Amino acid sequence: MQQLEQRRGRGRNEYPVRAMWNSLVAGIVFQHPSIEQLRRELLRNGQLRDLCGFDPTRGSDAVPSASAYSRFLSTLRKRTIRTALVKVCTALVDQCYRELPGFGRRLGADGKGIASVARRRGKGAGDRRGEHDADWGVS
Repeated sequence: MQQLEQRRGRGRNEYPVRAMWNSLVAGIVFQHPSIEQLRRELLRNGQLRDLCGFDPTRGSDAVPSASAYSRFLSTLRKRTIRTALVKVCTALVDQCYRELPGFGRRLGADGKGIASVARRRGKGAGDRRGEHDADWGVS
């Protein structure tokens, strides 16, 4: 966060870096698949805005625009920032290995993300050889 705040310098601080970051994390936690869905939730939910760190006195005006999120995400993709984020995430995973017994021993995954060679539907009405149950997936 300090690196991002230094990068912003004395520029506009209408949407604080920490609040932007916290809102992105909230979007992941609450499974908002798009920035627009996250923005709608922030517009609707004053408690979430406050929890993320947006100015509560501004109400829904505190919610960043789509272009503000676009610029913030673009900044996060820059090499120096991306490298710092990878270091932070690696350190957090290492801490989980130290403090959580059994962390990483088991892994759960949805196999639908793996391409299947089974037919979608059989040729006849009674043909049940195709893949009928797993017809959607999330990656």
